[in-house]
Amino acid sequence: MRDLTQAARAFSEDEQTRAVVIRAEGDDFSVGADLREPPSGARGASLLMRRRIAERGAALMWALRDIPQPTICAVQGVATGAGACIASACDFRLGADDARIGYGEVKLGMNLMWNAVPACVRLVGAARAKQMIMTGRLFDAPPLERWGFLDQVVARADLDGAADALARDYAALPPIAVQMIKRSIDALTAAQARAVMHMDADQFVLATLSQDYREAVGAFLEKRTAAFRGE
Repeated sequence: MRDLTQAARAFSEDEQTRAVVIRAEGDDFSVGADLREPPSGARGASLLMRRRIAERGAALMWALRDIPQPTICAVQGVATGAGACIASACDFRLGADDARIGYGEVKLGMNLMWNAVPACVRLVGAARAKQMIMTGRLFDAPPLERWGFLDQVVARADLDGAADALARDYAALPPIAVQMIKRSIDALTAAQARAVMHMDADQFVLATLSQDYREAVGAFLEKRTAAFRGE
């Protein structure tokens, strides 16, 4: 997260780059965190430090949103958890026909953090955002394109080419005007997001102290059905 945040912030000093493509190697874009590790890498950390660690995801999301140049995310295979959040922070999303995207946090007794809720609502609307975030399911590419989460679905073999072609389209436009327009639209659509979501890191820290969280992670690792008690 630190490396991605630094890379994203570096584009503000780069006047040569006209468009940015975010892609991943391998069969999947991102299958989420390693549940064998403590949440947010907070092994042995104080409560104060756990909260600060939990805020790193939001810092990455805002760094991605604040990239001056148009950003394009190319998603293949599974993109869940952080993978879905990163995709939602970009200006445009292209999905391979095998893409499956979702927010699986709820299945682990956690809230969706990273200040990612407003981004999802902005893309698909309140009802569908609730469906995606509250169920934790992975959704196939075609319905996500209809809902507006994905801008275009292409064959897996064509994903990189399609992302590069879209990047070239935006790179050929006047950069000052394009970047001013992007900033204005982002400011309008995210006007209240920072204020509304300032507590999601605290919610995460609280949720990961719950018995339901421990039960969910244990059930996942033991490949059994979890029994939640609201504790």
